[in-house]
Amino acid sequence: MNRNEFLKNFGFGTVALIAGESLLSSCMGGMDMGESVAPIVSDGEFINALRIPETISGTSTLIAQSVQDELLTGKRVGVQSYRNGILGPTFRVQKGSIVNIAFQNKMAEHSNVHWHGLVVPANMDGHPERMIMPNESFNFQFPINQQAGISWYHPHIHKLTGKQVMQGLAGLFIVESPEEKALNLPSGNYEIPLIIQDKRLNTDGSIKYNPTMMEVMSGYMGETVLVNGTTKPYLNVATRFYRFRVLNGSSARIYNLAMSNKTDFYVIGSDGGILPQPEKVKNLMLSSGERTDILIDFSTMKIGEQVYLTSETFSTMGTSQGADSFKIIDFIVKNQESDTFKMPTSLIPVAKITGSTKTRTFALTGDMMNMNGGMHKINGKVYDGNRIDETVSLGATETWEFDNSTGDEAHPMHIHGVEFQVVSRSGGRNVIFPQEKGWKDTVLVAPKEKVQVIMKFRQQGKFVFHCHNLEHGDDGMMLNFEVK
Repeated sequence: MNRNEFLKNFGFGTVALIAGESLLSSCMGGMDMGESVAPIVSDGEFINALRIPETISGTSTLIAQSVQDELLTGKRVGVQSYRNGILGPTFRVQKGSIVNIAFQNKMAEHSNVHWHGLVVPANMDGHPERMIMPNESFNFQFPINQQAGISWYHPHIHKLTGKQVMQGLAGLFIVESPEEKALNLPSGNYEIPLIIQDKRLNTDGSIKYNPTMMEVMSGYMGETVLVNGTTKPYLNVATRFYRFRVLNGSSARIYNLAMSNKTDFYVIGSDGGILPQPEKVKNLMLSSGERTDILIDFSTMKIGEQVYLTSETFSTMGTSQGADSFKIIDFIVKNQESDTFKMPTSLIPVAKITGSTKTRTFALTGDMMNMNGGMHKINGKVYDGNRIDETVSLGATETWEFDNSTGDEAHPMHIHGVEFQVVSRSGGRNVIFPQEKGWKDTVLVAPKEKVQVIMKFRQQGKFVFHCHNLEHGDDGMMLNFEVK
C-alpha cells in the first residue's frame, strides 16, 4: 500500500491527499508519524573553504571511531570517522593492483565496510551478516579487476546503515587505468571530489538521526547540505575545465544537479566507469548511492564571478522529494589561466552485455499498515539474513527488472557483487539518461517506472541487493542472492 492509499483507507480523502504528511501526522494523534522538516538552508554567504579529503593508497589503515569535528562554525561535536574528522580518506588505486586495508572498529557498536561499486569476493564485500564487533579488526584484501571509475565505501549493517553513514562513515574509492589516463582529463588541483550529503543538525551542531515512522516511509532528510563535510562551502577556481567526482552520499535525498547560470556541463562517467563519449547536459538527477563524473568549464567567466552548483526542483519522485531548489557549493573565479585541455569526441568504449538467459522481476512495494517495521518490501518479502531469496549460476548473464509501477516513492536499487548496464526504463520518465549509458551498480527507479538491467555474475557467494534509500534498506527492503 502506498501513502495515498493509506490516507484514503483511513478516510482522509482528497483534502488529506493534498495536505500530505502534516495533516496525516495530526490526524493520527499520538502516533509518531513524523515531523515537519524545514526547507534546505542555502541562503546567505558561502563562507567555508571546501574540505578536500586526504588521498591514500590501497595499502592503508581505516579506523572507525568517534572523534570531534566542527560542522557549524565554532561548534565542535562528536561524529563517527574513519580518520580524524567526518568522512574518510579517498582511496586512489590502479586497475590490476591488490588492495590490502587493515580495518579496526573502535566504536561502541558493531560495524563493517561495504565497498560500494567494487566487484570483490563475497567474504570481502561487507554483507550485513559479516559484522566486525567493537575492538575487533579485519583485513580486507582483494584484487581490482575492473575499469576506472568512482566507487565508495560505507558501513552495511542491517538497521544501522543509515545511522552510521549519517554520523560520518563514508568515503570515495577511485580506480584509475592506463586507458583513462590516456584521455588527459583534468587532474591534480583540477580534479575535485564532491561528496554531497544532507543532514539534520541540532542547535549545538551535532547530527540528529531519529527517523519517525513517516521518515522511514519516505527517507530521512535534513535541512543542511554539506559537501565533503563542509557547510556553506566555496571553491576558488580558475578559468579552465575542472573535473568533479560527485557522490550522492545522502541517506535518501535525490539531487537534480544544475549550474545556477544555466550553462551546460559534461557527463563523462557513471558509477563504474567512463562513458563512450561526453554527454552535454543542463541538469543531472543523482539518487542516494549514485556517482557521476562531470566536467565544468569556467573559461568564459570573469575574475570575481560566482556560480553555484545547485539542486533544482523536480516532480516525478513522489510526495517527499523535489520541492526545494537550493545551492550546494559556490564556485568563485579567482585566477585567469590558459587551458590546454580539449574536450575529446570519444572516451572509452563500453562493450554491451548480451546473451541474457533469464529475466527476474522484483516488485517494489510499500505498506504503511505494517507499523512495526518492514513497511518496504521486494516481491512481498522483507529482509531475512538467513534466507536465500534468489540463486544464480556462476558465469550466468541475467536481466533483472525492478517494478515500481504501483509505488509513489523512488527507490535507488543497488546490487552487490556486480556491475550492470541499464537496458530500458518504461513508464514514468521513460528514458535512459546520459549518466546511465555506462557501467552502473545503482539505478534510480522512480514511481510508476519499471527498469531493466543486465549483468554477468563473476563472483561466487552470498550477496544482497536493496534500496539505497538507507531508511528503506534498514526497514527491510533488501534480499539475499547466492551465486554458485
